[in-house]
Formats: sequence, structure tokens, C-alpha cells
Amino acid sequence: MIIVCIRTFILYVIVLFALRVMGKSELSKMSTFQMVVLFMIAELASIPIDSPSASLINGAVAILTLLVLQVLLSYISIKSEGFKNFINGKPSIIIDKGMINVREMKRLRITVNDLFEQLRIGNCPSLSDVEYAVMESNGELSIIAKSDQEKLPLILVSDGVIYHNNLKKAGIDNHTLLSMMEAKGIRDIHSVFVAFYGSDRKLHVYPLPGGQEKFSREVK
Repeated sequence: MIIVCIRTFILYVIVLFALRVMGKSELSKMSTFQMVVLFMIAELASIPIDSPSASLINGAVAILTLLVLQVLLSYISIKSEGFKNFINGKPSIIIDKGMINVREMKRLRITVNDLFEQLRIGNCPSLSDVEYAVMESNGELSIIAKSDQEKLPLILVSDGVIYHNNLKKAGIDNHTLLSMMEAKGIRDIHSVFVAFYGSDRKLHVYPLPGGQEKFSREVK
């Protein structure tokens, strides 16, 4: 009994450490990949507890291996939009400018009843009041109500990486983007944490923590 308690305590500490390293953002997203990792960690932790003959070290090594894999893939996802979409999937527009995207609903196997249920949960029961509805990569439905000037914001740069697909949607080419950056005093795209084209049809830029001082100095 004492051995079981000791093994349980050790594995509890290891799992708690793994979850802390994964971070709050990883746990809040709960994409398919994160769910698989959490289920595997839970399964690997239960084996040494249920079977005293199972190696505690092997279980701990397997959990830490999953942790390293998760952190590594999360880092790669930050640097590569294509890899992120491949691992976590990408958001899907279900309602675009008040019109239902029937093809996308069929692809995601979403029924009309499912859609209206999600709209009610989002405090927007009337379809006529919805401008955009986006199925996020974690399965949640984001709803943007209609407004005279409402437009879905587009992320153009994230952590120094240009999102070319969103550039096309915004009707902006690379040269124009760089010109708009220079107008704001930014000459290095890698110093940008996030830049998005907002509903006001303006470019909003937020530099990386290390680039904040450079940004302020160049603006002056």
C-alpha cells in the first residue's frame, strides 16, 4: 500500500510538472492534438499505478517524451502557419457576410439545428443578426453580430511570419504591407509580434517585446 502511494505521488508530481510546462494556453485551446496528448499522459500515468510490476521510470520517461514533443510542435506551429493548420486544423467560416456557407457546413458535418443551437448559446438566436460565424480550430463557434462597419479582422503577420492567404483576402500585396509597416516606423518584419487588418480597414501593429524600444525610437 505504501509503495502504491509513493508511486502515485511521484507520478502526480510528474504529470503536474508536464501540465505546468505545457502552459495555460495549451490547456485552454484543447485542439485535437492537445486532447490526444492529455489522454496519453493520463493513460501512461495510470499504468504504473495499476500495475506495481510496471516500471515507474519507463512511465515517467514516456510522459516527459510527450511533453518535449508537445512543446516542440507548439514552437514549430508558431513559426509555420502551414504546419499549425496541419496539426490543429484551421478556422472555418460558417456564416460569411450574413450568408450561410452550406458547403463548409457539409464538410464539417454540421446540421442546421447544430448551428442554431450554437447561435443561441452565443446570445445571437436570430440568424439575420449575424455577420460572421467562425468555427475555430478548437471546435468553438465565434459569432460576430452585424454592424454597419463590421468586418472580420485578418491577421497579416504573427511572430514575424507573414500570412499570405490573409494578405490576399485583405487585397494587400507584400510590397504594400512593407510600405504600411515603414509608415509606422517598422523596417524589420521579424520585430513584429502581430499585425492585423481591422474592421476599421486600418493596419494595427504590435511589436515583439524586444522590438518595442526600437519601434518607439524609430517613430520618434
